[in-house]
Amino acid sequence: MDWKIFASTFGMIFLAEMGDKTQFAALAASAGTKSTYSVMLAVVLALSLAGVLGVVAGKFLGSAIDPKYMKWISGTMFIGIGTWVLASK
Repeated sequence: MDWKIFASTFGMIFLAEMGDKTQFAALAASAGTKSTYSVMLAVVLALSLAGVLGVVAGKFLGSAIDPKYMKWISGTMFIGIGTWVLASK
């Protein structure tokens, strides 16, 4: 295992997720129930599955598209989705 890549990926993902809508959704779900462990397990599994899908897609796309272009594509998609969310009712 490459610990440098692990640490940089962990730090980047952890900081990116702080204050994210996913964290607020988890906060709202846990505030609305007494089943804290059920919410925690659901959040961990959902985020794990989303992460696994991202890694698998990244591995597949990384072999087909230059990673330099992938950064531009993913950044553009991020801005596009943010614009769509802001423009939607």
